[in-house]
Amino acid sequence: MAERIRNVAIITKFNSIEAERAASKITELLITKQIKVYSIVPSIVRNSTSVTPEELMAINLDLIFAVGGDGTTLRAFRIISHKIPIFSMNVGGNRGILSEVGVDSIDFAINSILAGRYFYDLRIRIQASINGNFIPPALNDIVLTRINLTRTPILSIKLMDDQIKQRMDGIIISTPTGSTGHSYSSGGPVLYEGLNCLILNPIAPVSRMPELVVPSANIEIESTHDIYLTIDGQEVFRVTAGQNVKISRFSADAQFIRLRKRGMRQLAKLGF
Repeated sequence: MAERIRNVAIITKFNSIEAERAASKITELLITKQIKVYSIVPSIVRNSTSVTPEELMAINLDLIFAVGGDGTTLRAFRIISHKIPIFSMNVGGNRGILSEVGVDSIDFAINSILAGRYFYDLRIRIQASINGNFIPPALNDIVLTRINLTRTPILSIKLMDDQIKQRMDGIIISTPTGSTGHSYSSGGPVLYEGLNCLILNPIAPVSRMPELVVPSANIEIESTHDIYLTIDGQEVFRVTAGQNVKISRFSADAQFIRLRKRGMRQLAKLGF
């Protein structure tokens, strides 16, 4: 029997009228079931309570709706550091690889969830620290890229008691969920999303280095020049030459709510 859902939050795509309409409809349906609904600023959804991401952390949430595209879903998982299930709903014409349904299925989705006809889909997340200072977790990938376009840094990469030193433009550290993102665009493999491993995909190495698929063990990286560290293509941090970047599996896995079981679910959305 499904657990009683009492508190729900909605995160919507920025500046999207369609996402705002969908959020309003979700709110109306949930309120009729005596469920409290919170919307995360800057979005304002009628009949919901607006809260900041910081205020949201103090609320005992049962579920979060991410209404938008993959970017909205990634933002939702970065805001929520602990283990709260997220139902991802796609808006617009993009692929929405992370989403479960489109906005035309709102009634079906709400009824299925409230009736307990769903299951959890767990995905690993990764987190970086820069000289011991932790930054938000990533569901898809952490990308390190050079800043100075005229000088190629040497990256020192330590993993599984081995060390690799290569001159390259950067490196992509991707989860299986992120294997269809930046890593795939750079020639990396598509992995089954439930695997417990990471892809290391070098960017333009001077001496050809293969893509590596490794267990989700700790990885340490240092660069001879300043580099950028980007989380899920959305947040950028500057790393000074010689600073230690440590990447490890995040303590709380991402938790999706799914309505239908599928195998390599991302392949169809990639057009295969």
